[in-house]
Amino acid sequence: MKKPETYVGINNDLNGGMTAIGKIIRDAWVFGLIPETETCEGWNLSRFDALLHEVDTEWDKYSCMVSHLPEELRERHQRIHDEGIARAKAAGWAGESETNNES
Repeated sequence: MKKPETYVGINNDLNGGMTAIGKIIRDAWVFGLIPETETCEGWNLSRFDALLHEVDTEWDKYSCMVSHLPEELRERHQRIHDEGIARAKAAGWAGESETNNES
């Protein structure tokens, strides 16, 4: 089966958006790189590569640690990721896929 050439959007993604691309989008929202209304539906891989680079550049400023974010960004991160987890749980995600390989 051929993979789609464009992204379905975070609201239509697997596991309620709890995917690698979903995390990139949520982090981009945190840093204001894209508006929180942007679901990235229809984006191709090259646009995500560019966005990932921007997100990584922002995280590098804070040693990739939430605890190093300024208060405003830390609060925005908490809100955005809490909302994402709640949406994913409502869609049936329970988090097992992220921990299945851990011993």
